[in-house]
Amino acid sequence: MMCEKLLIFQKTYDQALWFYPLVNRIPKSHRMVLGKAIEERVIALVITVSKANSLKGLERQKLQQLISNDLDTLRILLRLTKDLKFKSIKQYAFGAEKMNEIARMLRAWMKVV
Repeated sequence: MMCEKLLIFQKTYDQALWFYPLVNRIPKSHRMVLGKAIEERVIALVITVSKANSLKGLERQKLQQLISNDLDTLRILLRLTKDLKFKSIKQYAFGAEKMNEIARMLRAWMKVV
C-alpha cells in the first residue's frame, strides 16, 4: 500500500510541474488572480498529499477530503483558463485527464481503512 500512496504523491507532484509553465502563459493582467489561485491550489495539493501519506485513521481521512476539494478547485480553475482561451482544448483535456487519474487514485486510497 505504501507504493500506491507514493504514486499518488508523484502524480500530484507531476501535475504541479505541468501547471507552472501554463500559469506563466496566462496574460499578465490575469496572472495575479487566476495564476496565483492555481499556484496556491497546486502547492496545497502536493503538500496535503505528502502530509496524508504519513497519517492514519481520521486525520488521514480529513486530509484526503481536503485533497478532493483541492482537485475540484483545480478542475474549475483549469476549465476557466480554457474558457478564457488562455489554454488550448488539448492542454485542457490533458490536464483534466491527469486530475481524473489522481481522483481515481484518491478514491481507492480513501477506501483503505
